[in-house]
Formats: sequence, structure tokens, C-alpha cells
Amino acid sequence: MSLIQYKSTHFRFAVTYIVITFAVLLFLNIYSSKTNQAIFYNGKQTSMLERCYLAATEISDLQVMNEKTVSDALSGISSLRVSRVIVTDEAAKIIYDSSATARDNTYAVFPEIIEALSVNDVFSWKCSDGTMVSKAAIPIVSYGSLIGCVYMTEYDVQQGALIQSLQVNTFYITMALEAILILFSILFSKTFTARVRKIMVSMRIIREGDYSHRVSMGGNDELTVLGEEFNDLVERLRTSENKRRQFVSDASHELKTPLASIKLLSDSILQNDMDMDTAREFVEDIGNEAERLNRMSQKLLTLSYIEDHMDNDFEITYMAPTVERVARMVSAIAGKNGIKIETDLKNDSPILILEDDLYQIIFNLAENGIKYNTPGGKLTISLGRQEETAILKVEDTGVGIPEDSVGHIFERFYRVDKARSRQTGGSGLGLSIVRNIVERNNGQIFVTSTLGQGTTFTVHFPIFETEVEL
Repeated sequence: MSLIQYKSTHFRFAVTYIVITFAVLLFLNIYSSKTNQAIFYNGKQTSMLERCYLAATEISDLQVMNEKTVSDALSGISSLRVSRVIVTDEAAKIIYDSSATARDNTYAVFPEIIEALSVNDVFSWKCSDGTMVSKAAIPIVSYGSLIGCVYMTEYDVQQGALIQSLQVNTFYITMALEAILILFSILFSKTFTARVRKIMVSMRIIREGDYSHRVSMGGNDELTVLGEEFNDLVERLRTSENKRRQFVSDASHELKTPLASIKLLSDSILQNDMDMDTAREFVEDIGNEAERLNRMSQKLLTLSYIEDHMDNDFEITYMAPTVERVARMVSAIAGKNGIKIETDLKNDSPILILEDDLYQIIFNLAENGIKYNTPGGKLTISLGRQEETAILKVEDTGVGIPEDSVGHIFERFYRVDKARSRQTGGSGLGLSIVRNIVERNNGQIFVTSTLGQGTTFTVHFPIFETEVEL
């Protein structure tokens, strides 16, 4: 991913955050302004209509309604402090106007007056340029009859200035908050994308083959966990790559020896004039080396299949029948070396494993115990149980394994005595296959050995108890 794309992500992240916060602050600004105006509106409406009611009450009691009587009636109301008062008759003809001398046949056609003459209370309000203009009008009713209306106008500079000041201050506070949020969002998004960039750069380094690289995220959040998971994945990749390289190296080395022997033997036959018996011996050696190659190839394929098919099918299997079958299969090999095979199968238990997998485990362990046993020795295969664990034990009285080699015997191509292994046809893959099959079937394998006395392999499997209906 390019640097431009990194910046684009950073930019989009910051802009999105800024737009959201700006929208929220704008909403709060408008809501606050509207709320303040509503408070002023309600207060002013109540005040203006109360004054109109006072004036209408005084006027409705007049016997004669003209400019003088109305003026006298309104002058007696001390709380009537407005900018302008207009009193009309029922036809909207002006009887009294506090801002001018009433003239005959002069009509007031203000919307508020027209509405009030329809027997409605009217109030309107407007605030602009620091001045609040309030208008109110109510009908004058005397003995159930409409006789006119009272219209009042008030210009309140003080409250208008207060409303304007609140709006301006709210606007400035909103802009200051938005500026702070913009700065914060830029810093936050830059920090966030910088940490993500660390992982992206590390991925590029790993992709180029440097598995020793590690990413340090810092902090204690999801990105920190992501960095730790990334490092764990890299470590697994490094281990896997090392195993792959070691496998290729070991496989090449192991395959090279029988191939070199075949080449040498075939060249000897072609380049030398030898009798038929000698040629037959050379051909027999070539066949043995070819058979060794075949066995090694088969075991490599088996090992590869096991590792690629970790999800396994299971079946309920008792171990005793399989142990007996293996004992019969290896009895001929054991007999040639005078090795006695003993079995103890009394404590058999059901486990979840395919019979073919169990056969491979027992056969490889038994074959190993025969190959590295001493002439006239003994191989014992026994079954046991410890609580919920089924135990398979394969013991031999062979040469044993040196202490420094015990921890390596399950590794591919590892052989304690390479010269003897080649003589017996060992490839160093059998125990690796056993361990993989055991672990694939939720088991564990252990080994104990004493040099010159023998080796014991112990395999544990969880017991699968079956319900028996009575």
C-alpha cells in the first residue's frame, strides 16, 4: 500500500470525525438558541397579553369610547409601559393612538388587529439587530358584544441585546469547541494511522522474508493485541519456515545417499567386467537401496498427509484387537532376531480413533522396538487404565537412547545411531509419524530410556465411555 493511500485513509478518518462532531455541535447550537428564544417568547407573550387585558378591561367599562375617555382610562394603568398603544372600534377605526393624534376615518389594518377583531388573542414576536419587537392584540368585549380591540407594540432593546449576546457567545463557543475537536481528531487519526502503518510496514518486511522482525505497538488497546497476535503469527511462520528448510535439507541428504549408492553400483556393473554372481550381488544391493527409497517416500507421503489433514474422522475402537494384529505381523521379524513378544491386554478401554491410525502407532513403535533391540531380547506391549485415560505401553530391552537424544527422537530424520539405522532400513520418520497421529487423535506420547537397558514408549488417550442399556 502506498503512502498516498495511507494519507487518504488518515484524511477520510479525520474528515468523518470532524463532520460528525460539527453536526452535533451545530444541532446543540440551534437547539440552545431556539430554547432561549422560546423562554423569552413565552415570558414576553404572557406580559404583553396581561397588559392588553388590563387595558381592555378598563375600556370596556367606559360609557362612551372616544379618544379622551380612552386616554384617561389608560393613563390610570401604572404598569402599562409599552412603546405604542392603539385602540380601535369594532370596524378597525382608530379611536386612540399613543404615538399620534387620531384622525377621523383612519383605520388600522394591521394583521394583529384584524385577527383580534375576529375575537382572538394575538401575539407576535421578532428579534433582529439587537432589538426585540413584540406585538399583541385582544378584542374588547362589553356585555357580550365586540366593541373594538386593543393593540400594543413594545421595542425592547435590552432583552434584544441579551438574546443577541447569547447567540453570539454560543456561536463563538461552538466554533472554539469545533476547532479543538478538529485539532484533536487530526492528532488522534494521525496517531491511529501511524500505529496501523507500523503493522503494514512490518507485513511488507515479513513478506520479503525477514521473519526475525517484530512490531512494537505500545499502549493497551485492540491495536496492541493485534500487534501481539501479529508477532505470534510471525513466530509461527518463522518456525514453520525453519522446519521446512530443515525438512528439505534432511530429505535431500537422506535421498542422496541411496541414490548415490545406486549410481555407484550401476556404474560398477557397466564399467567393470564381472562374473554373474558378483553382478547379481550388485543388482541385489541396487534393489535394496531402491526399496529403501520406496519406504522413505511412503513415509514422507504419510507424514505430509497427516499434517495436511488435521481434522480427523473418529470411531470407537478397542486397542486389544489391533495390538494382537500388530504382534502377529511383526512376529516373523522378531523371530529372526530371537526377540520374544509379550502382550498384556487385560485392561483394554474404548477410545475415539480410526483403527488404521491406531495400527500405524502400534506398528511403528513395535517395529522400532524390534530394530533397536538386542538379540534374544524382549518386546512387551501392554494396555492399562488410569482414571479416564487409556494407556498403551511399548517396552523393549534394547540398546536404549542417550539422554541428550531423548528430546529429539520425534524430529524428522533424526536417528540416534545413523550407521545402525541405515543397516536396519531406518529413515528417521517413524516416530515423527507416530507423534503426529497421536496428537491428531487428542493423545499424548512419552518416552523414557536407559542406555543399555531399553526404552519405553507410553501413549495416553482419553477413554470414550459407551452407555450400555440394561
